[in-house]
Amino acid sequence: MQGLSIKSISRHFGAVRALDNVSLDVAAGEFVALVGPSGCGKSTLMRIVAGIETADAGSLSIGSRDVTALRAAERNVAMVFQNYALYPHLTVSDNIAVPLAMRRLSAVERFPLFGRVMPGLAQKRAAIAIDVLKAAQSLGLDALLDRKPGQLSGGQRQRVALARAIVRHPDAFLMDEPLSNLDAALRVQTRREIVEIHRRVGAATLYVTHDQSEALTMADRVAVMQAGQILQVSSPEAIYHDPQDIRVATFIGSPRINLISAEADAAGHVHIAGRPSGLHAAPGPVTIAIRPENLRLASSGITCVAEGFEFLGDSLLLHARHMASDEALVVRLPPNMPRPHAGEAIQLTFEAEHALLFDQNGKRVALRNHPAHSQELTLA
Repeated sequence: MQGLSIKSISRHFGAVRALDNVSLDVAAGEFVALVGPSGCGKSTLMRIVAGIETADAGSLSIGSRDVTALRAAERNVAMVFQNYALYPHLTVSDNIAVPLAMRRLSAVERFPLFGRVMPGLAQKRAAIAIDVLKAAQSLGLDALLDRKPGQLSGGQRQRVALARAIVRHPDAFLMDEPLSNLDAALRVQTRREIVEIHRRVGAATLYVTHDQSEALTMADRVAVMQAGQILQVSSPEAIYHDPQDIRVATFIGSPRINLISAEADAAGHVHIAGRPSGLHAAPGPVTIAIRPENLRLASSGITCVAEGFEFLGDSLLLHARHMASDEALVVRLPPNMPRPHAGEAIQLTFEAEHALLFDQNGKRVALRNHPAHSQELTLA
């Protein structure tokens, strides 16, 4: 198996810097999700890796091969597109067979009339048919081989695109938002199928998505990208619980993480709206970030006003506003919890171990004098 190595890739479109010195390694057999908002450069990076576009600077390697200057056909990567990219006039079988025909048959052998009389062609086509059938069976498509794409559902067309990718046994898989055209229920089913395919095939896989739930549930590691740069590459758990940049913290998680302005005095005591919080950090302005599930109602703490609720079945989202700073906060509560009335003053608290602190530049800063045991925030 081969790994994929992206080194210092940059790409500009006029004055727009789409990619700024991007580096990322995907180990052999690893599934890495590249996640970020629309326009952050993730699809541009994918097209450069595939050989569809060229980089202004940087290099690409697959295993020990430098593929930077190679054409797309020479890189042995398979790409699954957002729009499936199936040929509407070909059957499922013929669509899956396209990459094999391009690699194993000459231009003359691919010609539908002259190719039939060429020696050895029948054996080549039979071998291609066997490989197509194996790929189709692995994805439950063997009963659909004679149909055309227009006769298939969205999920079936997506599986045809996946079968066409795996049939050639590529060194690396590239998937560019392959589930974005599917409905919610089918996305959940298909992402399980993609993970299972990856486990069976074992090729290095780079999966581009703007959907953080896909990234967190499918990937071995997640790379968070914004404004043409990769901000952090970590396990899904670390990306969620241990973000190193405030942009990562705010992008990952739904509802969005709560941000509370604070200040650490010369002694390192962190104050919220001028009141001590029990947290400690290096002196200066800081932002406290707290996930909605780590905030809760209390008899004392951060004074807020309740604004409304969202019932989600398994939980209840309380929307509130910090009275001192006017910052919006969201609290995830048990669904059967008594609800404050809109406009009612409430107190919110959290445990110090769940607090994430960021400096003025949005970079993570360490808590100072943090107790080894859990400590609840209590504003004096």
